Amino acid sequence: MVNESEVDLGDGNTLHTYDTGGTGPVVFWHHGTPNIGAPPAPLLPAAERLGLRWVSYDRPGYGGSTPRPGRDVASAASDVAKIADTLGIERFAVFGHSGGGPHALACAALLPERVSAAVGVASMAPYDGDGLDWFAGMGAAGVGSLTAALAGRTEKARYEASAEYDAEMFTASDHAALKGDWAWFLDVVGPAVQGGPDGLIDDDLAYVAPWGFQPSDITAPVLLLHGGADRIAPLAHGAWLARQCATAELRTFPEDGHISVLREGEAALEWLAGRR
Repeated sequence: MVNESEVDLGDGNTLHTYDTGGTGPVVFWHHGTPNIGAPPAPLLPAAERLGLRWVSYDRPGYGGSTPRPGRDVASAASDVAKIADTLGIERFAVFGHSGGGPHALACAALLPERVSAAVGVASMAPYDGDGLDWFAGMGAAGVGSLTAALAGRTEKARYEASAEYDAEMFTASDHAALKGDWAWFLDVVGPAVQGGPDGLIDDDLAYVAPWGFQPSDITAPVLLLHGGADRIAPLAHGAWLARQCATAELRTFPEDGHISVLREGEAALEWLAGRR
């Protein structure tokens, strides 16, 4: 069972949270774009086997969380700290997929006394990453969407008003995962999209702006998983992050794309369970 509740930030804003409960080590899930924040159902059995407790939330502008235009990636750290304080959690790990990867890394960088370890699966790297050809290997839909974000909020909103789903962003292995063990994504993408584009717009604007921290600031252990065929966050992004984080281990899977690489999530949870 996943318990849902609201956390009051004290400024008129709230965050909608999810919690599987229990007394085991906590793993904060950071969702991708556009998703709501429910913890990943395909990984719940593995977490239960390992005695791990999932906690997560809808980022501002998604689901039940108040919109916060202008938020940066670093703001995830203060949001997670507030949720953790409210739930009486002192120490925790973080696990992010896709656009959730940068937000998980923000927590690791900015909450060093609280984050025990971090996992980033198919994570994006900063747009201003030195020596990184950020768009290289990215599919046309991603290039169009994020180029619009670089032009500012007005242009990004205009782009999203006419944007259409592009199945080519996913590989054959991704489509197989989406029809099989990771069909769960339909449960978290649908509500995010139905809620309007604000969350997605705020996410994409944050990805191409300064993140508010440096990946090299992270001192906790980091595990990065990346598919070699990823068309959304190309492998070069994960490789760049691994070079920046002295504590990072990069595991690559040449045949996997952006979604199918999540089949390695159980092994990532086992890695996390050994680092508390």
